[in-house]
Amino acid sequence: MNDLVTDKLHQAAAEDAMSRELAIVNKKGLHARATAKFVQCCEKFDAVITVSRGDETVGGSSIMGILTLGASQGTTIAVTATGPQAKAALDALET
Repeated sequence: MNDLVTDKLHQAAAEDAMSRELAIVNKKGLHARATAKFVQCCEKFDAVITVSRGDETVGGSSIMGILTLGASQGTTIAVTATGPQAKAALDALET
């Protein structure tokens, strides 16, 4: 694929992206068990999901990546999804 085609694909993906800001309310934050459940939820959908805190962004299917964000209680994370089931994925992750 040439660079122009790759750039167009990235632009289209960015335009179709949906995002939500989620507050971490668990007393222990986004710890290992909660992160594993988050990842399992992400994997149920036909969507590419990323999680961001500050300047750091990781894949929604990476337990270790999400843990490195250090999302403690009261932290807000940004969850972004693209793909056919992006909205359904975000709805499920929000609950």
